[in-house]
Amino acid sequence: MSEKPFLFKQFKVNQDQCAMKIGTDAVLLGAWTSLEKHPFSILDIGSGTGVLALMLAQRSAAEIIDALEIDDQAYEQCVDNFEQSDWGDRLFCYHASLEEFVDEIEDQYDLIVCNPPFYSEDYKTNNVSRDLARFQEALPFDHLLHGVSSLLSDTGVFTVVIPYKEEARFIALASEVNLFLNKRLHVKGSPTSEIKRCLLEFSFRESDIKTKTLIIENQRHDYTEDYINLTKDFYLKM
Repeated sequence: MSEKPFLFKQFKVNQDQCAMKIGTDAVLLGAWTSLEKHPFSILDIGSGTGVLALMLAQRSAAEIIDALEIDDQAYEQCVDNFEQSDWGDRLFCYHASLEEFVDEIEDQYDLIVCNPPFYSEDYKTNNVSRDLARFQEALPFDHLLHGVSSLLSDTGVFTVVIPYKEEARFIALASEVNLFLNKRLHVKGSPTSEIKRCLLEFSFRESDIKTKTLIIENQRHDYTEDYINLTKDFYLKM
């Protein structure tokens, strides 16, 4: 029996061929990423199902929205999801690694987004594609940041979601390629839980860092107003 597509308000995403399923991380990043500079071109690195690119197509008037996916099955599914959407003429997925893409592409992007694999624990499952999606070896943070620094326009913005415990290291690595933190969102599951994720925005210019905290639920299935307001354009039940 095939897996049902994940339905959003304006598009659907098939994910039966993708190791990493749609989760809160991607939806938060797609909704939180600032479009106030009205990017002409957007790149989603490690696109998986294509959900981030699709969310940004819904939210923006960007004429070029490219995605990059190395896994064969995820790439094919991403292309299919793009073609089924209302924005297929603006969406394109490349089947390549970040290193290959950086070597071949001369264009630069106004906005780059990434929901990277970040399970750096030592264990591995027997599912190779899931491991590829989940493990940081597939896209180490320093490789990601070097790629971003090459592909981002001088006035461009890069956003990423990572585990909170990796935040300081990621910010330090970013500064080595002249990417500076401009704003961040710390995400907590509930008012009493620890910060689990952080969403970070970088650019090539230094500024005062704006920090906010988002709590997802007051209690089980009782979503906070902030979370509802952030995701209501996408989730069917918000």
